[in-house]
Amino acid sequence: MVNMENVLKGKVVEIKKGMPMTKIKVAIGGDIITAIVTDSALKELDPKEGDELEVLTTDGVMTARDLH
Repeated sequence: MVNMENVLKGKVVEIKKGMPMTKIKVAIGGDIITAIVTDSALKELDPKEGDELEVLTTDGVMTARDLH
């Protein structure tokens, strides 16, 4: 079960594709965080600039979830 205190909603503001990792910048409130995702996660999320994502945090690790 996800603790909702650890869920941050934001918008994708930039995607820089690379091999084998991609940087996704997400605006959350007035801050921008950068998520580094694998190629398989990029395919699964299929993010576009302007998309809303939920960023889940836990013990120093963050994961993203698409809100389409």
